Amino acid sequence: MIAHVIMFIAGCALVVTAIRSAVRTFVVPRGGTPDRVTRSTFIVMRSLVEIVAGPASHRGRERALAYFAPLALLTLPVVWLACVLLGYTAIYWALGAGSWTAAITISRLSLLYLGSNVGSIPDGTVIGFSETVVSLLLAAILVSYLPAIYSAFSAREQVVTGIETLAGSPPSPLKLLKRYHLIKGMGHIADEWPKWQSWFEMVEESHTALIPLIFYRSPQPDRSWVTAAGAILDTASLVASTLDRPHDPRAELCIRAGYLCLQRVAAPLGIPFNEDPSPTDPISVSRPEYDAVCDQLAALGIPLKPDRDQTWRDFVGWRVNYDAVLIGLAVLTMAPRGIWSSDRVPYRWSPFISAGRSARRAAEAALAGRLRPVRPGSTPAIEQEPPAETAVPR
Repeated sequence: MIAHVIMFIAGCALVVTAIRSAVRTFVVPRGGTPDRVTRSTFIVMRSLVEIVAGPASHRGRERALAYFAPLALLTLPVVWLACVLLGYTAIYWALGAGSWTAAITISRLSLLYLGSNVGSIPDGTVIGFSETVVSLLLAAILVSYLPAIYSAFSAREQVVTGIETLAGSPPSPLKLLKRYHLIKGMGHIADEWPKWQSWFEMVEESHTALIPLIFYRSPQPDRSWVTAAGAILDTASLVASTLDRPHDPRAELCIRAGYLCLQRVAAPLGIPFNEDPSPTDPISVSRPEYDAVCDQLAALGIPLKPDRDQTWRDFVGWRVNYDAVLIGLAVLTMAPRGIWSSDRVPYRWSPFISAGRSARRAAEAALAGRLRPVRPGSTPAIEQEPPAETAVPR
């Protein structure tokens, strides 16, 4: 008798787990911790893709990784229905189905709405009907939300695609500023900030409500929403701190929208960051890297502010807001190589089962100022960056 009670409770728990997972994954907008069933499904699928893509070339690896998120998403209803099947099997057995074989047969037929003989099970018809309803509901949830997922993905990629025209592939702030300068368009660069501010706000809303979108890769292997975000934020930071131009509040608002977006996307994934960093905190971009970019901009004839030390401190004051989350998301999504973002960490990542841990470790290293760019296949160099001395407004 006790065994029957325990199995009944366990069966109900499995069914509730499946329903809760579906509702948390697609129905309830939230920025909390991802559902465990969904997270485990994505981890297993990523591990399988990693095994297949391990020895492949860069483009082959990108092609394999492009299947990861869609396949994981389509696997979710299978996992949910399996939980429902096993849960109702335990319920039928606990209510007197006679044997486990009979219980799983009743559950299987009810799950697929093929009709079932519930025999002498108390309220068996009602329970069988509830199983059919639950199975149809779980399948309908995924099907109904697929258009929303692909609509958000398309809206995200439409803007990401446009950055290749401005900043090359992979994008970089140097290429973007150089192109605007060469076409005599520096006076119009401010037009970019409202567009990207709107993009950051859209990504924040969609990628916190539908977390699987984070792992959807761009159609082209050298594009990534993470590296595109990093390139725009670094460009806006250079414009706000380094270029000798009239003050443009739209660039600063774009930076704020960007780092709020990345922070809120990273939060439910467990990527650490400082919500209120000091402008003197270290960042993963070194002073020599910054100076090299400034020297190239000056060589092009782009006017820079004369006090290089102060502009460096100002740049740090902006970059510190998004540095750790940008690096962490680049690791977690295995973003293709991008300047001042995914080039801070090795290209060959750990197996996905530890990808979350790798992202957290990379973000923690960035927070501590111990992360530096590396060559493909190497290990990140660890060094301490002396903190800047003065603050800039956030």
